[in-house]
Amino acid sequence: MEILLSPPIAFLLYIPLVLIILWIGKQLAGPETPNEVKSSVYGSGEEAPTYLAAPGYRPFFLIALFFAVLHLGMLILGTSPLNLASGIFLVGLALSLVALILG
Repeated sequence: MEILLSPPIAFLLYIPLVLIILWIGKQLAGPETPNEVKSSVYGSGEEAPTYLAAPGYRPFFLIALFFAVLHLGMLILGTSPLNLASGIFLVGLALSLVALILG
């Protein structure tokens, strides 16, 4: 019975199971009736915008740098002993995060 838990065997068993579930779902869904409303763009009940927004990557990199500094700083603090050097590091980490927040 333990052979069923090996990944290749489980994968080969799950493929037909998923295909059967997919076929049953398609049978329950009924026939497809395409119309203009179904193929139109959905904008949460509002008119879809006619222009493309391209804000750039600057906000993304600020957020990515914030979380990188935060996570790496906490990793360093979590693995360091509790002493004066880690307290100074914590103050520096807090100041760098405030600088990143204020931009």
